[in-house]
Amino acid sequence: MKINRITFIFSTIVLLLMVPLLAMQFTNEVNWTLSDFVIAGILLSVTGLAIELVLRNVKTTKNRLIFCGIVLLVFLVIWAELAVGIFGSPFAGS
Repeated sequence: MKINRITFIFSTIVLLLMVPLLAMQFTNEVNWTLSDFVIAGILLSVTGLAIELVLRNVKTTKNRLIFCGIVLLVFLVIWAELAVGIFGSPFAGS
């Protein structure tokens, strides 16, 4: 079952990354470079594997929800920073 969940995680990441790839074929408003795809893939992979780690190691449902929520919150903050630069760090796109 653990292998199936990891396969599901990486399959979902591939499907999510295909959305901007397909959008780039039909519109000029989506303009991702190879580095955008690599960074998005890394960010999604780390998030998915962190959630998998939480699900494997945390026993109670309440704690699983809390830790998965924290992982998702960190993901969203990093994603927003990379997308629009909410904190003005050097990692934000300019």
